Amino acid sequence: MSLPSITNLETPILQELNAVGGTDNVRFLYLRLIQYFPSLSDAEITEIKNGSHRRWRNAVQKAGKTLDELKFIRRERGNWHITESGKSSVEAETSGFSIIQTAEMPLDHQTIQKMIVEIGESLGFYAEKEVEYYDVIWRESQTSPRISHVFEVQSKGNIDSAFAKLKRAYDSQRSKPFLILASERDTRRAVKSLSHEFREIQSEVTILSFVEMRKIHENLHSISDYLPKFLKA
Repeated sequence: MSLPSITNLETPILQELNAVGGTDNVRFLYLRLIQYFPSLSDAEITEIKNGSHRRWRNAVQKAGKTLDELKFIRRERGNWHITESGKSSVEAETSGFSIIQTAEMPLDHQTIQKMIVEIGESLGFYAEKEVEYYDVIWRESQTSPRISHVFEVQSKGNIDSAFAKLKRAYDSQRSKPFLILASERDTRRAVKSLSHEFREIQSEVTILSFVEMRKIHENLHSISDYLPKFLKA
């Protein structure tokens, strides 16, 4: 994805500093700010976590510089402190920009399938579960013969089998393939398989976790009433 703008990083920085009592080291902010941007890919998140994503760090630093100039924070040798002006800004902005708090509900195979269907419908697709051996499919419309998006949800079982299904859909209809995984361990296995047995679709597959799908679903649900106005041709 394209990284969030400097402006879109400013309020999350203030929210995080306020949440931890006013002061934090920027190296921890690099990680905690990830949760505000669910469209970050797994690869980007991995780079941010291991410190190799320089563009992300530069973006956060530039946002911090702007906040410092506005007197919303003070920066001292890597430690960032929110000021009273910054706290007032958080109170004013929170109602307009905040993370949707995750509901306490189990994330299992059927729940994730239901979320994917609802996300597809919010985006204007015809979405359906358990079609042609696939967990979830999206079509441009109910009468469209082509599957535009195909999803495999893996809470357990053979990841290579899921990749084989996704490859079949991509090869036959150039469907956009998605693999949704329950754990970080499964994600590492999946990335390894992609780089070996399934290199043909490596650049096409999007891998997301159950938690990321829930964030996307809940944040998208909050604006679902407005989406048709933006998506209408």
